Amino acid sequence: MSVTNMNVPETIKPTDDCAVREVLDLVGDKWSVLIVVLLGRRTHRFSELHRAIEGISQRMLTLTLRALARDGLITRTPHATVPPRVDYELTDLGRTLLTPLTALDTWANTHREEIRAARRRHDQAS
Repeated sequence: MSVTNMNVPETIKPTDDCAVREVLDLVGDKWSVLIVVLLGRRTHRFSELHRAIEGISQRMLTLTLRALARDGLITRTPHATVPPRVDYELTDLGRTLLTPLTALDTWANTHREEIRAARRRHDQAS
């Protein structure tokens, strides 16, 4: 498949049942992506995730974990210990996200400087 012919339809209609939009809603925020990547490495406890993700509040971490669990991307396993312990891990479905996220990460790192240079050129021309 060439770059000029990627079988993209001429028009894309924003419908409620758009699969791409659903997926982007699922993982389109920075917190979800970071959580999926971290859980792709190993199971984490809530406190480990909170320490590992700079800038995320406990509330936002809780909301994001709930959303990822609701969508079937992670599992939440509570343990009856004192203090209480909860482990989070990717489901098989969640693991399938690692391939496209890794590809996106590779693309972003490969083209980071080109994007920054384009931004500088644009900003200087404005």
